Amino acid sequence: MSRVCELTAKGRLVGNNVSHANNKTKRTFLPNLQNVTLISDVLGRSVKLRVSMNGLRSVEHVGGLDNWLLKTRTEKLSVRAARLKREIAKKVAENAPAA
Repeated sequence: MSRVCELTAKGRLVGNNVSHANNKTKRTFLPNLQNVTLISDVLGRSVKLRVSMNGLRSVEHVGGLDNWLLKTRTEKLSVRAARLKREIAKKVAENAPAA
């Protein structure tokens, strides 16, 4: 399983440990990924995703999973999240009143 957030595409970063003597050794910075169950109001079901805690805060700030997916570019999302976005967009288009 890759260490990438399915919603924000946050991944592993590479840097250095720097000692007091200024010795540098390679290290990795991993995102704080958690397996969470988010509820989609439009679809009326819950979805399990592997999300960074920063991404989860962003989802809550925007107003939920549905709003987050509709506002985020598809290229930034994982395959599962992009599929979920298409389902939500389709459902929203069906329920929208014809103008």
